[in-house]
Amino acid sequence: MGIAIGFLVPPILVPNVEDLDQLAAHIRVMFYITAGVATFLFVLVVIVFQERPELPPTHAQAAARRISPESYSYTASILRLLRNKAFILLVITYGLNVGCFYAVSTLLNRMIIEHYPGEEVNAGRIGLTIVIAGMVGSLICGIWLDRSKTYKQTTLAVYLMSLVGLVIYAFTLNLGHLWVVFITAGALGFFMTGYLPLGFEFAVELTYPESEGTSSGLLNCSAQVFGIIFTICQGKIMDSFNTLAGNLFLCAFLLIGTFITACIKSDLRRQLANQQALAAAALGRSMWKHHRQQHLKPNSNAITGRIV
Repeated sequence: MGIAIGFLVPPILVPNVEDLDQLAAHIRVMFYITAGVATFLFVLVVIVFQERPELPPTHAQAAARRISPESYSYTASILRLLRNKAFILLVITYGLNVGCFYAVSTLLNRMIIEHYPGEEVNAGRIGLTIVIAGMVGSLICGIWLDRSKTYKQTTLAVYLMSLVGLVIYAFTLNLGHLWVVFITAGALGFFMTGYLPLGFEFAVELTYPESEGTSSGLLNCSAQVFGIIFTICQGKIMDSFNTLAGNLFLCAFLLIGTFITACIKSDLRRQLANQQALAAAALGRSMWKHHRQQHLKPNSNAITGRIV
């Protein structure tokens, strides 16, 4: 939602004006608003928000909490993650996908203005459409994962559809119909932004019982690195050729990421831990019932004696 607001509000707060002093004043107002919101959120994080829920939401989380903080080593955790082949492949594919999203988001205003001059506000609205559609995609994918537990299959399908969405967006951007761009950008955002939580969830499955913060941090680091590289390269390609060439450059890396995603071994360690905990709990209940039944079973000799 913050990214969506970031697409929508800045073009309104900072209009396209020729006077540099007036432009600076508009930018200053936007920065003051940003600083105020960031300060408010900082206060909420420090004072209001809990670090974690009082009761662990899953058996896997309950087992992870039993690990002593004194015995946890961040360096050792990083080294274990770097030896996890499936996770390393996911780090690469996540960085490729999200890096492409960062590049498209950063250069979106430039791409729209090149084909639709004077549509700065609509460029922000298109960015808003991308993110809102992605929020819907994230929700739907989350519900699907909760019911199906098909992490690799869902991740691969969404990755492939991100590639298809970017190809369609690239070839329809210059048609001259802004409403078409809204539709194609929305479809692109549905899958590309919807991929973000899928990558985090899949990483947690592959790396359990390692800290979720550590695996998520490595994913974000990969996305930032690829995002910087792709943004610079796509900008250079657009300078030398055109917007279509820049978008096709990103499509090539999404295609590579799709093939790599297909090679990731679906080692769902967190699901296995949950299943083992549930099986142990079911066995414990069964043994307790059996013991209780044996304890309450009447003694036939004592009953016969009382009758006589």
